[in-house]
Amino acid sequence: MTALSLTACAAPEEKAAEPAAGANPSEVAVVKINDSPDQNRILPAKDDAIAALLPAKTAAAGKLIIGVGAAGSGFPPLAFAATDNKTLIGSEPDIAVAIAGVLGLEPVLENASWENLFIGLDSGKFDLGASNITVTEERKLKYDFVTYRLDNLAWLAKKGSGTTVTGPKDIAGKKVSVSSGTNQEKILVEWADEAEKQGLPKVEIKYYQTNQAVYLALGSGQIDLHLGPNPSAAYHVATTGQTEIVGTYSGAGKDLQGLIALTTKKDNGLIKAYSAALDKLIASGDYAKILDRWNLANEAVTKAEVNPPGLPIEGK
Repeated sequence: MTALSLTACAAPEEKAAEPAAGANPSEVAVVKINDSPDQNRILPAKDDAIAALLPAKTAAAGKLIIGVGAAGSGFPPLAFAATDNKTLIGSEPDIAVAIAGVLGLEPVLENASWENLFIGLDSGKFDLGASNITVTEERKLKYDFVTYRLDNLAWLAKKGSGTTVTGPKDIAGKKVSVSSGTNQEKILVEWADEAEKQGLPKVEIKYYQTNQAVYLALGSGQIDLHLGPNPSAAYHVATTGQTEIVGTYSGAGKDLQGLIALTTKKDNGLIKAYSAALDKLIASGDYAKILDRWNLANEAVTKAEVNPPGLPIEGK
């Protein structure tokens, strides 16, 4: 599924940039993302019936402490620092803040390293982890999950490439980049091997150190495709207008749809409230508005799932 344009449903403070002189008016306009501290986030009204699902201790505290693993430069459009270099913005904070609104709690966003995010969940410092966390069977031993996004990879190409990628035959004979040591590299190698087994032209796999190098390679024709996380690809599509997503694929591989989930310490009594709040956001349309704002509509789920099947434990 091709990523949707941010233009139609962007937040009120965001708008499409003026097209360049001589530009084709039929082309999708580039979106100027609001990266200021003033985010004008969606904050729904409290739903008393859903708030009643909260444990008494959390309800009495009146706050939802949200851990986000975005230390350093962060990960646009998921979670990153605003122009003040401290306010957390992105789709993950937006979803978590909206959840807090439904529950009638004050959202408190706290930035952490990936490791400290889980330490905070373990200790109870964080009520909620909202940080692109994939559901795995190993993590389910310690945490409860409620799903809110598909975990997808994206095939990124130069805009106007005319390419569509649905299987190994579509990358045969092409130059494709991927980050070394990642799950997407494993998938790309499997696809390349399958294309070769079918007697198709060999896939040339290339590696670059940074996303910027990848984008330059796509623009200059040094590579035909890049396989990487859908969110970062969608962000580049929306904010530059130079690339397009020509296919998506589950981050868990061919046998399982990977899922991204809100995360909390196992059996702490919070997961039912989170699940009901997310379903309320989906029903109201606020959920779709948040994903559209960050160009992540192609990762939307239709309902919240509590502790669904996750990536299997290695060797089992």
